[in-house]
Amino acid sequence: MSPLSPAAARRTLAFALIVVFIDISGVGLILPVLPRLIEEVGHVSLDGAASVGGGLFAAFSLAQLLCAPAVGALSDRIGRRPLLLLAVGGIGVDYILHALAPTLGWLVVGRILAGACGSSFVIANACIADITAPEKRARAFGLMGAAFGLGFVLGPALGGLLGAFGPRVPFWVAAGLALANFVFGLVVLPETLPPERRRRFRWREANPLGALAVFGRYPGVLGLAGVLFVYFFGSSVYPAIWSFWGIAQFGWSEAMIGASLAAFGLVMALLQSTAIGPAVARFGEVRLALFGLGVSVACCAGYGLAGQVWVVAVLLVLHAPDGFVHPMLSTLMSKAVPEDAQGALQGGISALMNLAMLAGTLFFTQIFGFFLSERAPVRSAGIAYLVAAAVLMLAMAMFIRLRRRVS
Repeated sequence: MSPLSPAAARRTLAFALIVVFIDISGVGLILPVLPRLIEEVGHVSLDGAASVGGGLFAAFSLAQLLCAPAVGALSDRIGRRPLLLLAVGGIGVDYILHALAPTLGWLVVGRILAGACGSSFVIANACIADITAPEKRARAFGLMGAAFGLGFVLGPALGGLLGAFGPRVPFWVAAGLALANFVFGLVVLPETLPPERRRRFRWREANPLGALAVFGRYPGVLGLAGVLFVYFFGSSVYPAIWSFWGIAQFGWSEAMIGASLAAFGLVMALLQSTAIGPAVARFGEVRLALFGLGVSVACCAGYGLAGQVWVVAVLLVLHAPDGFVHPMLSTLMSKAVPEDAQGALQGGISALMNLAMLAGTLFFTQIFGFFLSERAPVRSAGIAYLVAAAVLMLAMAMFIRLRRRVS
C-alpha cells in the first residue's frame, strides 16, 4: 500500500472517481447528439449517418483495445500520476475537437483520442489498488462501479437536454468539466506508486491480443470466453444503433434519446446494486446466466418488432435481468482460474469485449443503414435488432451446451 496520508488517499480516491464518472458520462453524452452531428458535418442522410457512426464507434473501441494494456503496463514503470493527468487533459482536448469538428475526419480523430484517453480507467483502478489495503478494495472498487453507473445515467440525460441547444453544446460543457478536473488533479493528485515498487516495462504485457492467451490455459475457460464474445457482439447493437433507431422508428428528439438511455442505465444499475447478491445465493451463477441470456434474446427481438413507444418503455424494465449475464459468466471463468491469474483473466475479458464491440458496431450499423436505404428488399428500422437477437440466441445455445461442465 502507498505511504500516503489518509487525507491524500481520500483526495486520490475522489479524483479517481471523478475521472471514471467523466469518462463514462462522455460515452453516454455523445449518443443522443451523434446522429445530428454526423448529418450536419458529413452532409449525409440518417442511414448514411448510421454507417459513419459505426465507424466512429469502431475507431473508439480499437484505440481503447490497443492502448489500455500498454497504458497499464507503462504506469507500472513510470508511475500513475503523469499518465492519469495526460489522459484527463486529453479527454478535455477531445471534447473540444468534437465541438469544433468541420469534417468527418475530425470526428474520427476525436473518437481515436477518446478511446486512447478512455484507458484512464485502467490507471484509476491501479491508483485505488495502490492506496487501499486488500481487505478494503472491494468497497473502493464498489464506489468505482457506482461512479460508472452514475455516469451512464447522467451522461445521456445531460447530452439529451443540452442537445436541444445544438449538437455541439454538450461537448463544450463536457470539455469544461474535463479540463476543470485536470486542474483539480494537478493540485491534489499525488503519485501513488513509490519508486521501489515500480518494475520494468514488458512489451508482452502491452500486447492486447496476448491478453487473450489466458483463456486457453485453464480447462473450461475457453468455451465460456466464446459465449461471452458472442454475447458482447450481439449486445453491441445497442450502442451502435439505439439513437439512430429511435429517430427513424419514433422520431425521437435528443432529449428523448437521452432519457431512454438514462432509464436503461438506471434499471441496470439498480439490478446490479441490489439483486445480484441475493439472486446468486438463491439460484447460482449458471441459472442466472441462462436466465439473463434468455431475457436478452426476447428483449432484443422485442425492440426489433416494437411499433409504439410504450412497448419500448415496458421492454426497458423487462430488460433488467440481461445485466446478470456479464458478471455471472465472468464469475464462472474466475472460479476456473487460479488466484495468481485473476489479473490476466480480467485483462483478457477487457480485450475480448473491445474486440466484440469493434466488430459488432461495424456489423450492426451496416445492417441498419442497408435496411433503411432504397436498396433494401424490405425497409425497416428494426431488422438489426432481429439479427442481434439471433446472435444472442447462438450465445444462449452455446452456454446450454457448456452448462453441465461449469455447474
